[in-house]
Amino acid sequence: MTMASLTPLDLAALLCSRVCHDVISPVGAIINGLEVLDGEQDEEMRAVAMELIKKSAISASARLQFCRLAFGAAGSFGSLIDTGDAEKAARDLFANGRTVLEWGGGRRMASRSSVKLLLNLCLIAAGAVHRGGVIAVDISGEGNEMMIRVEARGTNARLSHSAADFLSNALPKEPIDGHSIQLYFTTLLAHECQATLNVSTSPENVTLTAAPAPRLGDSEMVAARSTGGSPAAG
Repeated sequence: MTMASLTPLDLAALLCSRVCHDVISPVGAIINGLEVLDGEQDEEMRAVAMELIKKSAISASARLQFCRLAFGAAGSFGSLIDTGDAEKAARDLFANGRTVLEWGGGRRMASRSSVKLLLNLCLIAAGAVHRGGVIAVDISGEGNEMMIRVEARGTNARLSHSAADFLSNALPKEPIDGHSIQLYFTTLLAHECQATLNVSTSPENVTLTAAPAPRLGDSEMVAARSTGGSPAAG
């Protein structure tokens, strides 16, 4: 479906599909481990199955906690969220993979949409380093002036064409589906936060930034009103 035809129900359905996709792998591994325990008498094999169940349960929990903050309604409506909670969710998500997370900027309280935007940029950055690498996060500013910078470093680090299209505000060439919904959701979050997304690339490096959109000054506001116009939303 195209961006123009994506209804709120479509958005909800595709985001649910994305969450299920992220969680189904470790849940399936837990089931496999339980099946081994059910029919295996060899103690060594049972120990291997228990280890698989343990690791998969930890992974499933980490993914669910991350998705709750990145896509869900964590906290009460209108409340602020500690970015330390976002850091913990991201660290737990990447803990058992080949990606190393570097988190800078210190803890601060931020809007729920800002935290969602931060975590979704981390997901996009992780997707740019399929073979593993470093995800470096830096946060500066407070409130509506908060700036987010997420850098992906690794062998052959690059964004897919669809990711580049979405984040550059170009019209995507492909319909929105379960694979691209997270990118589209990220642009919605940036709009909600009145932030401008920017992408820069170099060999083995992709940098994503979300910066506060420029706002009209007092003189510009007066000029806009005097000409019968109205200031555009960031």
